[in-house]
Amino acid sequence: MKTQSTPIGLLLNWRLHLIVIVVSAVSELIGIQSIPVANAKLLFLPLFYAFILCLFVNPNITKFSGKIINKKNASIAAPIIVIGILPFIAKFGTLIGPALPKIAESGSAMVLQELGNLGTMLIAMPIAVLFFKMGREAIGATYSIAREPNIALVSDRYGLKSNEGIGVMGVYVMGTMFGTIYFALLAGFLATTGWFDPRALAMACGVGSGSMTAACSGTLATAFPSMKDELLAFAGASNLLTNATGLYVAIFIALPFSEWFYKKLSGEKKSTSAMTKGAN
Repeated sequence: MKTQSTPIGLLLNWRLHLIVIVVSAVSELIGIQSIPVANAKLLFLPLFYAFILCLFVNPNITKFSGKIINKKNASIAAPIIVIGILPFIAKFGTLIGPALPKIAESGSAMVLQELGNLGTMLIAMPIAVLFFKMGREAIGATYSIAREPNIALVSDRYGLKSNEGIGVMGVYVMGTMFGTIYFALLAGFLATTGWFDPRALAMACGVGSGSMTAACSGTLATAFPSMKDELLAFAGASNLLTNATGLYVAIFIALPFSEWFYKKLSGEKKSTSAMTKGAN
């Protein structure tokens, strides 16, 4: 019993590993399915089924699953995700080198792809402020994809107890829960539309999250098997650049712009953090 209470004991919990094996086997048996949507298709990969099935055996979501595995044992699954995607990330590294000439041919598109976050903000911020009537939470929620570096920036600038901090943490939690499956479905759908070059979609996969990048690029590799290595290389290089440049773009461009954009949309005259408002 004492062994089970230690991190190693939790890691070796047989119930946890049995659930993973069964869910993986069932998901693979279902295989790749698709639903026609207009002239495109919505692809469903085994990753999608695994995500849904795991929701039903998560003691934090369903009560009956507590009889299968308790919350303490289930909690060890989160850090294992990082370990699980490491081989995939390592494969990115082996593919980037040989594909460097093709990546270089993309020119400024690869270097400037991080500015794409500003495009999503232009859509998300008006919806958050004008439609959902959000306050300064909209700044933290829309200025980035809300991964760890972005949380650190908001924490340093405003504090995580501020409205901006609540916004970025809300998106972080939702991204952690649903981001991977959302990226997989969206990539599969866009891949079948013919609207974008597959390499452009692969670059869009590199958002600074290993799990999201893996899910997105894996879907594209399935949709375009003849371009598999090239697409994985582009996604890996894009993710690497995002990690290297994303924080600087957030500090000097995205966050200041989100402040200005929020004030324009909300009519706020004075830039005041949520902590200051609370103090008043």
